[in-house]
Amino acid sequence: MILKCAIVDDEPLAVELLASYVGKIPFMQLAGKYNSAMDAMKGIAHEAVDVIFLDIQMPEINGLELSKMIPETTRVVFTTAFDQYAVDGFRSNALDYLLKPISYVDFLAACNKALQWFSLVRQQNTEVEKDNEPKSIFVKSEYKLIQISLDSIKYIEGLKDYVKIYTDDSAKPVVSLMNMKTMEEMLPSSRFIRVHRSFIVQKSKIREIERNRIVFGDVYIPIGDSYKQAFQEFIQKT
Repeated sequence: MILKCAIVDDEPLAVELLASYVGKIPFMQLAGKYNSAMDAMKGIAHEAVDVIFLDIQMPEINGLELSKMIPETTRVVFTTAFDQYAVDGFRSNALDYLLKPISYVDFLAACNKALQWFSLVRQQNTEVEKDNEPKSIFVKSEYKLIQISLDSIKYIEGLKDYVKIYTDDSAKPVVSLMNMKTMEEMLPSSRFIRVHRSFIVQKSKIREIERNRIVFGDVYIPIGDSYKQAFQEFIQKT
C-alpha cells in the first residue's frame, strides 16, 4: 500500500526535513509541500492525500483551523514546537502529534500508525464489499445454464464472440457465447481485473509475474500496454 502525503509548515527548513524523511519510507509518497494553509488548501483540492503533516502555528489560518477544512478521509499528523496544543490536536481527531525537533524515528512511527489505520479501513471496506457481492454467476454453454462459483475462477480468455472460463475444479474451460465486455460487467471489479483485451484474471489467484506476464502453471498471460497502469496500481495496493 502506498500512502500519499502532504507537508504544511511556514518554515521551509522544517518542510525539507520532513520531505527527506518521506523519501526514506517506501510506502510514503510525497504529493505536495506547502508553506501556508492557503496554498495547501489549493493543492489538496487538486490532488487528494491520505496523510497531511500539519504545523499548528501558522499565519492567517493555523493548523487546527485547517484540519477542520480538509476531507474526513485525510488523516492529520500535527507537528509543532509547543506541546500546549496536544489536547486541542487530539480533540481534532488527529492520528498523531509530533513535537519539534522531529526525529526520523518518531516520524517513522507516525507513518507506521497511518499505514496500520489505512490497512484496517481497506480491510473493513473489502469485507463489506465481499458481503454484498454475488458468490457465483450463471453462463450459457451448449444450450445449458451453468453456475460457476466466483471463488473457482482463475482467468477468462476472450476469443472473438465467445469466452473460455478456466476454473480450479475442471481441467476443461467452460465455453460461453459472449464478448469480453459482457463478461467483465458480470464480475465484481474488487476481485477481477482485466489485464489484456483477451484476458481477465482473478486478483487473488495471481501467484507469479514474469516479464509482464502472469504465470498460471504453463500458461503465460500477457499484460497489455493499455492495462499496465491499472495493473501496477493494483500491485502497489496489494
